[in-house]
Amino acid sequence: MLGYDEKGGVKISSSLGKSIPRKETWEKVTGITRYVNDISTPGLFHVKIAISPHAHAKIITIDSSEAMKIPGVKEVITGRDFPILTGSPLADRPPIAIDKVRYYGEPVALVVADQDYIAEMAANRIKVVYELLPAVLSPREALQKNAPLVHERLAEYKQHEEVYPEPGTNVANRTKIRKGNMEEGWRKSHHTVEVEVTLPQSDHAAMEMRCCTAEIMPDGKVIFHSASQSPFVIRRAISQSFHIPIHKVIVHTPLVGGSFGGKSAIQMEFLAYMASRAVGGRAVKLVNSREVDMISSPVHIGLDATVKLGCTREGKLMATEILHLYDGGAYSDRGAVMSRSGAIDCTGPYRIDNVHCDSLCMYTNHPYSTSYRGFGHPELTFAMERAVDLLANLVNMDPLEFRFNNAIGPGDTTPTQTLLDRSNLGDLPMCIAKLKSLIDWDDLPHRKIDGHLIKARGVCCFWKTSDTPTDAGAGAVIVFNPDGSINLLCGAVEIGQGTRTALTQLLAEKLRMDDQMIHISTGVNTETDPQHWKTVASRSTFLVGNAILNAADDAIVQLKSIAAIVMQCLPTDLDVGAGKVFFKDRPAKGISIDKIANGYKFPNGNTIGGQVIGRGSYAMRNLTSLDPETGKGNPGPEWTVGAQAVEVELNTKEYTYKIVKAATVIDAGKVINPEFARSQVTGGMSMGLSLASREAFLFNDQGAIINPQFRTYKLIRYGEQPQYFVDFVETPHLEAPYGLRGIGEHGLIGMPAALANSLTLAAGVELNHLPLTPEMIWRTIHDSV
Repeated sequence: MLGYDEKGGVKISSSLGKSIPRKETWEKVTGITRYVNDISTPGLFHVKIAISPHAHAKIITIDSSEAMKIPGVKEVITGRDFPILTGSPLADRPPIAIDKVRYYGEPVALVVADQDYIAEMAANRIKVVYELLPAVLSPREALQKNAPLVHERLAEYKQHEEVYPEPGTNVANRTKIRKGNMEEGWRKSHHTVEVEVTLPQSDHAAMEMRCCTAEIMPDGKVIFHSASQSPFVIRRAISQSFHIPIHKVIVHTPLVGGSFGGKSAIQMEFLAYMASRAVGGRAVKLVNSREVDMISSPVHIGLDATVKLGCTREGKLMATEILHLYDGGAYSDRGAVMSRSGAIDCTGPYRIDNVHCDSLCMYTNHPYSTSYRGFGHPELTFAMERAVDLLANLVNMDPLEFRFNNAIGPGDTTPTQTLLDRSNLGDLPMCIAKLKSLIDWDDLPHRKIDGHLIKARGVCCFWKTSDTPTDAGAGAVIVFNPDGSINLLCGAVEIGQGTRTALTQLLAEKLRMDDQMIHISTGVNTETDPQHWKTVASRSTFLVGNAILNAADDAIVQLKSIAAIVMQCLPTDLDVGAGKVFFKDRPAKGISIDKIANGYKFPNGNTIGGQVIGRGSYAMRNLTSLDPETGKGNPGPEWTVGAQAVEVELNTKEYTYKIVKAATVIDAGKVINPEFARSQVTGGMSMGLSLASREAFLFNDQGAIINPQFRTYKLIRYGEQPQYFVDFVETPHLEAPYGLRGIGEHGLIGMPAALANSLTLAAGVELNHLPLTPEMIWRTIHDSV
């Protein structure tokens, strides 16, 4: 409660560490929430995509005559109508295929019609003649010298960020890490192991399909409503691609029905703009069906990796040599950046002084990849943790003790040679210690046999920094209302993670006021909200949070300035809290904010001040690009570390298994909203277990996806969920608001590795290939060929 204590001082309770409800709860539970697909206006046209049935083929002709005969069809658009290349960091992708298709499901045409079903019917009537080309169907195949080229003109593509493609090959980007002395590292390694792992591409499987509306106004303004994590990136991309002044591109993003990274890419918006322009600027809506969403829009990246790891007789890690081949698919998109992230954190959270890593984003004739929860880290963690578990077993050391002894700490350096301290790293040993207690690691057997049932427990550690642009930033505006309440304006998108509510808690803590007095809309409008880089990488509370604190400082200065005149004192004599401005040494004496929020009017009518509007911004500090030859540089502001465990029960008769328990301990820096934090981590764990145990796109030998629907693409079900345990360590990150660290992605990162480690122990064979289906386990034991 806010008020006065017994001595007349201002009594203010903290807003941090409280599980307050989401600001949008009422809208959601009453069903009045409006998502993009709920938007409908008179005269709205509908758009559908005609997709390629081939993974790699030249386009010879496109015949749309039959489609145009259908009543209600307004226009058919092909790639030659808009011959542009889009993409970041590498502009390698036409929104609609022009000369050839590079993946099964690639858009080859758009149909605009006055009804959704008519557009769908017409899209199926478009006839395309193809000349088939040899397809590249894995990253390792793509690396071969004689592999067919997915992009013959790679050298000509425009680069928007640091990226190192290799023309004449299928390498879209290569990131090198060269740290220490490899010869010395291997000489000191008494034990060495080498593992090869594979993780296939998969789907984001968000509840809401990707969707977008576009309309070109008579004055040239282009108005989008998009289910996106990146409204400000949409604005910039549309402006650059179609030469529209950026102030004339307006993007509205309401609540988003889940994303997990998949809606950070810019795809639908290009298509919607093209469709609107083709019909004279009329409003159009493009909504993916589930099947098209899975195969035509960007997917979760895959990885083939080889890790060689060495340690001393005592189990001290000495050297590692790593090759990452990320399956970026047909176009580089964020896959090129994810492969860089795979290099930046390639060692996992361990001190290894001698590191040689090549992390490549490979072009294949698979769907192109984009951000996915963890951004390349579930993949790199799986590879490294399988090697770590194997090496701990070789040394005959408890796997958690092995990790504890090798945990990276203050004074050590990352693979990119960034010096670590308690603030930018956190406390992995404490996470491991808490995990041991949480799962009774020392009191229960790691493997227990009961007839044909074997229970086993596996562990892992993880870390992640956010590989953001060095100038990524955000702004915030706080507007005081006459009653002393506040409207908070910012560009963070609410995709289900609770960020916009947590941001109000940060502001309430800074102004020492009731969080119920802070209002924030559920949507983002690029015309009126301050810019935010994008809602990805677990960075929103860090970037926008810092901007909000700066805006609050600005508002506090204004409040004190007005109050000082009224109270006839210096601004430095005053403090703000509990809805008032008061004397520091006499807290009971002050003036309520509602009397000065819009200026102060004296009894004689004179007025001072005006509406209090706080403005703040923040941009990343002290980040540097990576040296292209050594990888040296500072890629992120801090690392979030954690430890995880999974317990399974394997049926050795049927090779089925039950996931019994899953546990995570994360150094969160400061937990802002405990319920949000636990829910985020638990949701990530569930997603990671689903991914590891069954999720994968299945391709035929021509590169076509044969499971493009939820009847055949399996997800974990409610009744299959294990018992979850989540706990936190709090080591403040000094540059972040109240010491917080990003945790939105991190529950997922180590789950595939921990599941594989537990099943490996249970089955008695090394399980290095996802997904870990009963068939995969059986084949590894009985039919490894």
